[in-house]
Amino acid sequence: MAKTTDITLPDIGDFSDVEVIEILVGVGDRIEPEQSLLTLESDKATMEIPAPCGGRIREVQVALGAKVRQGDRLFVLEETAAPGGEVPDTEATTPPPLPAAAETPASLPEAQPEARERLVVRLPDIGDFREVPVIEILVAVGDQVEVDQSILTLESDKATMEIPAPRAGKVRALAVALGDRLSQGDPILELLAEPEAPAVPSAPLGASPELPAEDSDNTQDPAAVPRAGARAPGEAERRQAPVLPRPEDMAAIAIGRKPHASPAVRRLARELGVDLRQVKGTGPKNRILKQDVQGYIKQALARGAGPSTDVSLPFPLAAAPEIDYSRFGEVELEDLSRIRKLSGRHLHRCWIGVPHVTQFDEADITELEAFRQTQKAEAAAAGVKLTFLPLLLKVVAKALEIMPRLKASLTGDGERLVHKKFTHIGVAVDTPDGLLVPVLRDVDRKGLYELARELATVSAKARAGKLLPGDLQGGCFSVSSLGGLGGTAFTPIVNAPEVAILGLSRAETKPVWNGREFVPRLMLPLSLSYDHRVVDGAEGVRFTTLLRTLLGDIRRLLL
Repeated sequence: MAKTTDITLPDIGDFSDVEVIEILVGVGDRIEPEQSLLTLESDKATMEIPAPCGGRIREVQVALGAKVRQGDRLFVLEETAAPGGEVPDTEATTPPPLPAAAETPASLPEAQPEARERLVVRLPDIGDFREVPVIEILVAVGDQVEVDQSILTLESDKATMEIPAPRAGKVRALAVALGDRLSQGDPILELLAEPEAPAVPSAPLGASPELPAEDSDNTQDPAAVPRAGARAPGEAERRQAPVLPRPEDMAAIAIGRKPHASPAVRRLARELGVDLRQVKGTGPKNRILKQDVQGYIKQALARGAGPSTDVSLPFPLAAAPEIDYSRFGEVELEDLSRIRKLSGRHLHRCWIGVPHVTQFDEADITELEAFRQTQKAEAAAAGVKLTFLPLLLKVVAKALEIMPRLKASLTGDGERLVHKKFTHIGVAVDTPDGLLVPVLRDVDRKGLYELARELATVSAKARAGKLLPGDLQGGCFSVSSLGGLGGTAFTPIVNAPEVAILGLSRAETKPVWNGREFVPRLMLPLSLSYDHRVVDGAEGVRFTTLLRTLLGDIRRLLL
């Protein structure tokens, strides 16, 4: 008896409720160890889950769009080796008889100019595939085919394959129909094959008493065979008819199934946000090629619309002109790093999809900075470099506790608000390859020294390119500090699905009027960008005012 094993989602880092975007195997498929089974996609990463062992898929326990986490059951696997008798002995099996020639009177001439043998064409070895559906039949009864000409197309969950003709000849009868499922050795059609030396006749699919004796008489005198002009009307035209299906046939075949494209092209389309149903294929049998996807993207941008219906631009946008800058002087091309490409697409989507508002303010951090200076020596003794950022994170965590709406998120349909009972804050880190935003978890529950150590650790990992996907997940608010570089204010882009981000510029000592005189105070510029669908202007001002109050007197954190 075959042994069954549950395949569960392994440890994939700090991920939870990750969406299934592609299932790569189906019931009955035989898989090998480490073969990809399904694809998961979070906001910032896509990953394929490999098979822990080989066997045959017995049950699929997940569906497209489902959310899974570590330990969830994905598949039920039969750990069995393929038995020697699994493929039926087709030579010993008598296939069902095909329709007699009398049912297709125009399929055969009354005589052949040369002796032909009746050859049964069977499905050859196509690897470890069984019960593969027929999606295209490329020939018809009466068609003349050449050696290696494609006669039908099969498509499994993982591959599309065209089956070639082993011999040249005329199609006498078909043994398959659209939608039939074939395995190795199953009959496909009967061919009146042209002579081949040495001739190796095959057994006919079934008795056909209506077949003229001249077709099987190898001693026939060629002079006795009538010429093309003596054939039935229209037979010569049928012999010269193209073997490819008509466009209307192809359209009918395509209805109800996935677009005709390879797995690599499907992955490219998914990464670019292209709906393959909208792309016209230029490959054989209308197969969609890589250049078809790229051409669709270019046309969509030229029309002023995004490549996908869910990320379309709300206004017409002309395509950027191609400029040959070398006409003006020497130039050099540099490829963008992978991080810059990924973050660029994400930021572009955030900027287009989120109605941004930015609120500017200043906070008096004179007393807070004085406190930090007095604690630097004690922190250094504990092995910690106490910067301003851990203090700021504690203030932000307190403000989010008081105003939790700024750490919520919209649902995908934009109809509901997800309130989060945790406070995970992302901190933007400038790396040689681009901007990364690692997430510090449970900031409200950690002390200053612990936050300082964690900040130093994740910043070093980010600059060394050693962050794991889980290090970038789960944030509910972000902080971007440019104070070490300069500037007086800027507009940070909301890191969707978060609804707010706080930007910090360089603190500067300014004269501030206290009611009696101007006194020097250290002022920190604040730039709060927020999603106006969730946070309105009044709430934005209240939040920056709350930050000003807490930064001005950190003793309020105890209240």
